[in-house]
Amino acid sequence: MQDHPWYKFYPQSVDKNIDVEAYSSVVALFEESVQKYGDAIAYECMGKTLSFNEVDKYSKIFASYLQNNLKMKKGDRVAIQMPNCLQYPVAMFGVLRSGMIVVNTNPLYTSSEMKHQFEDAGADAIVILANFAFNLEKIQNDIPAKHIIVTELGDMLGGLKGGIVNFVVKYIKKMVPSYNLPKAIKWKQVMSQGDSSRFKREEMTLDDAAYLQYTGGTTGVSKGAELSHGNIVANMQQISAWMKPKLKEKEEIVITALPLYHIFALTVNCLAMMKIGAHNVLITNPRDMPGFIKELSKHKFTVFTGVNTLFNGLLNQEAFLKLDFSSLKIAVGGGMAVQKATAENWQQVTGTPLAEGYGLTETSPVATCNPIDGTERIGTIGVPLPHTDIKVIDDDGNELEIGEKGELCIKGPQVMKRYWNRPDETEKVMIGDWFKTGDIAVIDNDGFAKIVDRKKEMILVSGFNVYPNEVENVIASHPKVLEVGIIGMPDEKSTEKVVAYVVAKDKSITEDEIIAYTKENLTNYKVPREVYFTDELPKSNVGKILRRIIKENHEKTLK
Repeated sequence: MQDHPWYKFYPQSVDKNIDVEAYSSVVALFEESVQKYGDAIAYECMGKTLSFNEVDKYSKIFASYLQNNLKMKKGDRVAIQMPNCLQYPVAMFGVLRSGMIVVNTNPLYTSSEMKHQFEDAGADAIVILANFAFNLEKIQNDIPAKHIIVTELGDMLGGLKGGIVNFVVKYIKKMVPSYNLPKAIKWKQVMSQGDSSRFKREEMTLDDAAYLQYTGGTTGVSKGAELSHGNIVANMQQISAWMKPKLKEKEEIVITALPLYHIFALTVNCLAMMKIGAHNVLITNPRDMPGFIKELSKHKFTVFTGVNTLFNGLLNQEAFLKLDFSSLKIAVGGGMAVQKATAENWQQVTGTPLAEGYGLTETSPVATCNPIDGTERIGTIGVPLPHTDIKVIDDDGNELEIGEKGELCIKGPQVMKRYWNRPDETEKVMIGDWFKTGDIAVIDNDGFAKIVDRKKEMILVSGFNVYPNEVENVIASHPKVLEVGIIGMPDEKSTEKVVAYVVAKDKSITEDEIIAYTKENLTNYKVPREVYFTDELPKSNVGKILRRIIKENHEKTLK
């Protein structure tokens, strides 16, 4: 990267020469944070806090139970399937400290999706929230896992509060469907029987696998990206260097609304912020906007991460607009494109720029980010992080010139080496040390990259490429529109046509109004030929709009 002419635009405040191998493992970094920050708050959820020392103690108990009670060994895979709650960091650090591999699992998976992931990963044990155990019951005899640990939402909240939360969730809100898992072990049993004095710290290297992080499967069957301790340590170091000019040790309050099992929140919120002793506020259900905003009102938060739909949703809540944003230093959007209208609205409301970053599960995840020193550029994904290089290539693998559109490729210490047990799939995306992202991008003379769209979601209209992101950006800027998803559908005259699905903010908006507005801002072949209104758009676990599902649902209506 140092050889590129645009390197002079790199943020001056960022240390470009960081040591990406400064720690022997994620565990070594965790242990340093415990020593440095001790009694400072590490995690908070539903009003209950855990200090760094408490996370150390409880994760050691959990690790000891795996090693001694369950007789598990280094390299075994442990699936963790729960939303943001205090049990997550305890279980995760416990698994890593015992030399085992974390298999992060979306709690909202169906039983068939769970079966695929647990079989593919060869999961030896599963830690699951009781709310989702009914799905596990359906497949318990078809998966390799020998051990199942079930926890309830209030299990780490302590005393009367924990009991009340568990009672309300189960009997009042009826959020725990009945299940039958005969060999399941209760979380409280694990925490009472685990003996931290018998814990054996496993030595790990940067080459050892730390996480099996499954891709969402939006472009095919879900695959496990094998992320090593080296990948994660490198990305933590890169993120820390990027944020360091604005953030101070033991002073930051981080809002974590994205789920920790997702790679963005895992590395950026859970791990990189741990390195500076940040106080992490875990939001269990960000879809409950009134409850989420009420929680926000209790904290002088300094760091906020999310995806476009989350930011947009908050900005459309009156209560959010009345919050105190005077402490907010950094807001970062990722996971999907941050739309210009959302970024501009966010800055107007909070007074803090919304810096867009970019990465993938396979890159641990952060590869590029906008500077946080006031030189960010809305509509771009910023410049590469330290020790990271990017390029764009054509369909034959040839590197393209600055300013030309092509498939974005990434090289750096945060890039995975392989997909778990999938050499054929690995071969499709790796060219030496370069990872092919499947995203179409353009890099300008200053080194700022812009994602045009997913390669596989590009729409071909009369020989012209139409990128859904571009059309979505325009329609989303209409004051009467809340959200939009763009798909391509077959068309006899033009190969494909652009179709829009819109969630209206103002119900008076019409199809003609949207088409007219799009015509004012885009050339004719990019204008939707059809517009459909819907109450909501299908989204992934982190709020990313799933065009694939929109298209599948649309096709069903045509039959």
